[in-house]
Amino acid sequence: MLQALTALLLFQLIGEALAFTLRLPVPGPVIGLALLFGWLVWRPAAVGTIKPTALEVLRHLSLLFVPAGVGVMLHGERLATEGWKLLVAVVGSAVITIAVTGLVGRWAIARFARDDAAAAEAEPRP
Repeated sequence: MLQALTALLLFQLIGEALAFTLRLPVPGPVIGLALLFGWLVWRPAAVGTIKPTALEVLRHLSLLFVPAGVGVMLHGERLATEGWKLLVAVVGSAVITIAVTGLVGRWAIARFARDDAAAAEAEPRP
């Protein structure tokens, strides 16, 4: 278990170091997770070592949200006065994301349907 925890934290540290050093817009833990995934693909035998520890950490994941909850409690007054801005930003970005996804999906369906129709016309008929 100690070996697996060391590996997990080491990959997170490497990700943080890369994000900080290269000034990447991606969070360090995400980079570390991608590196860990690559390492596990490259060395599948390590999955057996890391999996039990990772599952145990996931079982207690709710504890990791305690600091966020404390932050909400500490800044409750600020959220009461400025929370509507956050709500507008979250709801607005969700609506825009859904709308853009729908429009891109509609465009892709029309585009590929047109290509399929052109390909069907170009095929010789028996």
